[in-house]
Parts: sequence; C-alpha cells; structure tokens
Amino acid sequence: MRLMITNCVALRRLFRVEAVAPLTSVVVAMAAFAPVVVSGQESDARASAAAAATTTDISYNNYRNPRGPWSIHVVRVPRQKSPFQVHAVHAQGRAVGLSRLSDHAAIMHSATAIPVAAINGDFYERGGPFAGDPRGLQIGEGELISAPSGSVSFWIDALGEPHATNTTSLLQVTWPDGASFPAGLNGARERNGIELYTSKLGAATRTSGGRELVLEQSGNSLWAPLRPGRAYKAKVREVREGGSSRVADGTVVLSIGPTAARTVPSVQPGAELVISTMTSPSLRGAKTAISGGPVLVRDGKRQRISMPDSDDYEFSSMMERHPRSAVGWNDQFFFLVQVDGRQRNSVGMTLNELGSYLVELGCQGAMSLDGGGSATLWYDGRVRNRPCDGYERPIANSLVVTKRKDAEP
Repeated sequence: MRLMITNCVALRRLFRVEAVAPLTSVVVAMAAFAPVVVSGQESDARASAAAAATTTDISYNNYRNPRGPWSIHVVRVPRQKSPFQVHAVHAQGRAVGLSRLSDHAAIMHSATAIPVAAINGDFYERGGPFAGDPRGLQIGEGELISAPSGSVSFWIDALGEPHATNTTSLLQVTWPDGASFPAGLNGARERNGIELYTSKLGAATRTSGGRELVLEQSGNSLWAPLRPGRAYKAKVREVREGGSSRVADGTVVLSIGPTAARTVPSVQPGAELVISTMTSPSLRGAKTAISGGPVLVRDGKRQRISMPDSDDYEFSSMMERHPRSAVGWNDQFFFLVQVDGRQRNSVGMTLNELGSYLVELGCQGAMSLDGGGSATLWYDGRVRNRPCDGYERPIANSLVVTKRKDAEP
C-alpha cells in the first residue's frame, strides 16, 4: 500500500490532475479539453492521492502535464473481492465488424451488471468482408472468438490472474484417417488454407470457392461454443462445394480453400472429425483475452523498446509520439490508460515514454493496445478523451469493465 500511495503522490506532483469521484459517489463531469490549473494546496493533493490509493471503488483521473504536453486518462479498477469484472468485447457481439467503443459498452448491460469503463483493444483488419477481424487472440466470456497469431496477448486465467506474453495457435482438425491440418478461426480463408467458422462470424462464411464441411455435435460429446484448450468431436452434416455456406446455431463450418482441397482427405456426411483448440501457452479456463503489444512493463520494470532494422510503419511508429492505449495491473488494481495525441495540448507518447509512465503509476505488468485514431477511453457513460480523428472511430474489440448490480452503493 505504501508503494501505491507514493506513486500516486509522485503523479500528482508531475501532473495537473482532474479527478472524477468513484461511481458510488456523485458523478462529476470532466472539464473541457484545455490546459488545467487545479486549485488547492499540495497537501490537499497528497490527501486526495492517499485516499484514492485505499479506495475499494473504481476511479477515473485525467492527468495533464505541460512538459509533453500530455493529457492522460486513467481508470483504476480494484481486483480483490471486487464487484468489477473485465471482459473482452467484440463489435456487435460478433467475430468481425466495427462499432464505436460506446456501443461495445452498451451491449454489456445485463440483468445483473452494468458497464462502467472501457478502452479500445487489438489492431484489426480495416476493410473488406472481414473488416474488424482482430489481428490476434480474443476470448470473450470463455469463448474462443479469434485464434492467437503469435503476437503479445493479455489474458486473465481461471484464477483471475492477469498475464501478458506471446501466444500461438495450435488449432487443428484431425480427419478420420488420422491426418491433421492446422486451421484458422473466423478470419479470411486463403486458397491454400483451412478456416473454422462459428456462429460468432454471422450468417455465412463469406468465402468463395473451395469445399466446406458443415459440422455438428457428435452424440453427447463436448460442443460449441468453442473454448481454448479443448478437443471437440464433430460429425459431418453436409459437404458443400463453392463456399459461402450458412453458419447456423449449433454448427461449425470447416472451410477448405480450393488449393488445400486437393490435399486433404475426402469425407462423407456422417464422418467424425476432431477439432483441437490448443494454444501455447495453454489458455484453458481463460474467460477474457485480447491481443495487442508489445509488453511495456514486466515485474514492475519498463521493457525497453528498441527500433528494429525495418522501415515498416508498425515498428517506426513505436519510437514516435502518437495517441496510445494500454492495460496494466498490479496485485490491487487493473489500469486502463489512454494518452491523447496529435493535438496541440497533447502530443502523444512513444512506447518507451508510455512504459515509464505505467511504472510510475504502479503497474507490475502492462501491455500496449492499438493507438492512433483508435485510442479511446470510456467511463461512466461517455468518452473521456479527445480522439485525434475528432470523432469516435469504429473499432473491432475492446476491454469493458462491468459492475454487479447487487454490489453495495
């Protein structure tokens, strides 16, 4: 606790701060985006920081530093014995598609919980029939929606512990003769590729050409929704040529590209296949996961980002100041952090600057999320930052925090 108080005091010294009361208190509106001078004495700021470090409720602060200049938005979510839960949410509750972060939060309203905070998620496909396909892993409510691609992912394990490391898909399908082939999940299928499509994709596979196997549950065996780290027995209901098969509830469609169809074994309706959803490391039991990267903080230490020998914008932009988003954590809290950028009053951060800030904030671990025009933070009913596009950009997925309705006010 002493460490958390010290870090909060240090941040108050470095940054001008606007604090919004916890949700159980009155709602205080954030001031307009402009340099802020906070009235009050330093002792008042220290008292406020100490109180914030010990609160058991969610909180939001807007830290502003004229040295950047920077405007940084921070939501802190208690972890221990908490009524709050972190979810990985996809636009419209699907595996592809785009919608605003505000809309992501709205779909998490339920009879038992309300959305209270959210931040944008992974990088994603921007256009075409698979616009909104995340670059890497997504697990939502325990369901595997998008397979990992080898990039860094953040996930919360079955015991509620957060992790961030590179994750790799071992997803494969085994034919009746024992032959196994790797497969993707809910993404664009290549001519020489194999892709599994679940009902999370939508009404049809959005493919052209090739062969598609409509699969259903085999007997009373484990079945959809697909979860990581499992093996599923699937019976072939129908074999279709030409693509664009319907994905009905209770079925999974295995789409085989035209080139791949020449090498995989032929099967007939009634044949049994096995779908394996293994990953490395194992994600069995994880209910929430999302990709992003790179890792910015590990074991409380900033991970130095070095410029690779590449002119690719993906790498060169790491060393430039841009709008940023990140998720961090320590034993007591999760942190949703967004830095405005490409604006006169907030220029953005490099990834090294963001990592240093997250250490100051008290994070033991942290991962970068998609930045630029996608960088958005939502809290208590509205977007709190100023997106650099001037509007709330439609995005693929996000992290949304909900609070149980039965929690004490």
